[in-house]
Amino acid sequence: MSAGTVAIAVVDDTDMHLWDLYELSIACSVFGKPQPDLADPWYDLRLCSGRPAGPAGPGFSLRTRHGLDGLAGADTVIVPSVPEAVVEEGAAVPPDLVEALRRAADAGARMVSLCTGAFALAEAGILDGRRATAHWMHTDDLARRYPKVTVDDSVLYVDDGDVLTSAGMTAGLDLCLHLVRRDLGAHVANQLARRMVIPAHRSGGQSQFIDLSVPVTDDDGLSPVLQWAAEHLDQPLTVDDLAQRAGVSPRTFFRHLQAVTGTTPLKWLLNQRLARAQSLLEETDLPIEKVSELSGLGTAANLRRHFTLHVGVTPTHYRRAFDGGAAAPARDQVPAGLRSPSPSRAAVTASVKRR
Repeated sequence: MSAGTVAIAVVDDTDMHLWDLYELSIACSVFGKPQPDLADPWYDLRLCSGRPAGPAGPGFSLRTRHGLDGLAGADTVIVPSVPEAVVEEGAAVPPDLVEALRRAADAGARMVSLCTGAFALAEAGILDGRRATAHWMHTDDLARRYPKVTVDDSVLYVDDGDVLTSAGMTAGLDLCLHLVRRDLGAHVANQLARRMVIPAHRSGGQSQFIDLSVPVTDDDGLSPVLQWAAEHLDQPLTVDDLAQRAGVSPRTFFRHLQAVTGTTPLKWLLNQRLARAQSLLEETDLPIEKVSELSGLGTAANLRRHFTLHVGVTPTHYRRAFDGGAAAPARDQVPAGLRSPSPSRAAVTASVKRR
């Protein structure tokens, strides 16, 4: 097995923001630090930018040894991000980057994006007709701008053979370790993960770990009802119950909730219960049966069915990904506030639902 050359496209290098460093540093940490006891030779890392460092704006600049022509001939090309204006303002992806990516792809390089780097691959046409992902906050924009791309906002990363894309933040790290696993084998990837003090493997099909509750809203009439429901998920709840508490008819409540959250009351309750189950799996070692009871999903079989369908992994695998089996002690009388603070009204109304 050969590691090969990894070329990283450093974009907007004359005015980077602090948060642009995250995905870039992930790729550099995985592929740039030699690990001779694991594999020798390790990867040959190139940092490639579109222009030499010059006067900086409010951000900062990086000097790189290679220009974008350094992407040519690499075995793997990684785009960690695109300039913020591309995502936030709809600005064009730098044309020189697009052309360099096309040349690299045509030469047979394995093309990889982390987070918003997917916009660059899409602009170059590399994602046309393929399934791809990005951070869930940007997948709607990605799908709208590039209709030829099948955008999946529900996964950590997508491996389509010679083209791979990941969601943001730690999902990028998952994808980088996945590449090491493909190139150098599971043992090397597992040992590297241990050194980086991270889970050795999270399947790309696993759902992005985000809150499935309520979008940002200033609707003070609805928020107290939703807060109350979020604190009583272990009890049987119906649309009639919530409507009565809101002081409106069930039909009015249904329309109101759907207008504010973009989903139906029953789906909202299911998302809340899944979010509660996620929290319990992350923070306690309660048996699956108890987690299903406290989250209002009833039986363990029902929890597994919904969790696998909506989150993408079983409850057991989800728990392992977070704590490696070192959860907090079980607490049999959890219903009294769930022994961890119930979500505040601000937390409920400020949480974001993945659409």
